[in-house]
Amino acid sequence: MADDIVVTEGLVIPEAELHERFSRSSGPGGQGVNTADSRVELSFDLGRAQSVPEHLRPRLLARLRSRLVDGVLTVTASEFRSQLANRRAARERLAELLLAAAQPPPPRRRPTRPSRASVERRLAAKRRRAETKRGRRSPEE
Repeated sequence: MADDIVVTEGLVIPEAELHERFSRSSGPGGQGVNTADSRVELSFDLGRAQSVPEHLRPRLLARLRSRLVDGVLTVTASEFRSQLANRRAARERLAELLLAAAQPPPPRRRPTRPSRASVERRLAAKRRRAETKRGRRSPEE
């Protein structure tokens, strides 16, 4: 439970369903840049994960479809020099992505008609604007 990712009360991702890969980070780093595998790639198989509730799975898959490769969501972190900090950052990023995707859809907008007064104001403004432009024309037209 220590390394599990808590997204919401109903969605906790166990450590066993996460796959981490480590590689060398790009950018400056001095002598340690060629030896430290500090970049972290955290993968989560959203399509087959047992921890994702069935009522949430279609919503998550639909909202994250542009980031998925064969149902697997991958997050990378390489902004820190230490592997531990990058692991923490990748887990936080994964949790934020899943939390945003798990939000319920906003309520549907009820269509409304513009009020009579707002229609009148809009048409009056159009008439004023047309009159201004008509005043700018040359007399030959």
